[in-house]
Amino acid sequence: MASNLEFVQFVCDQMGAEVSYRRMFGEYGLYFQGKYFACVCDNQLFVKVTQAGKDLLGAFQLAPPYPGASLYLLITQLEDRELLSQLTKATCRELPEPKPKKKKPRA
Repeated sequence: MASNLEFVQFVCDQMGAEVSYRRMFGEYGLYFQGKYFACVCDNQLFVKVTQAGKDLLGAFQLAPPYPGASLYLLITQLEDRELLSQLTKATCRELPEPKPKKKKPRA
């Protein structure tokens, strides 16, 4: 089941002004300052696992966003705007910088 765009926009608003989304494979990838860090699948929020994220959450649940995927932090506290903002920033600090895209040769 695909996620509702309204749900994705709500989650992004809760996480902060610099969070954006892109449609990916029928669901949505979330980005902070150009860095992929989370996804929304079946109207659930999944954040990449980092030590900072686990420390911030304390108790957490790991789950795959879709069958065959790596485990992510399943976030259910969507009303806590401050926590989501802190989680976004802490997670992205630990993730590597995105690799620069190669320019396609002109035909």
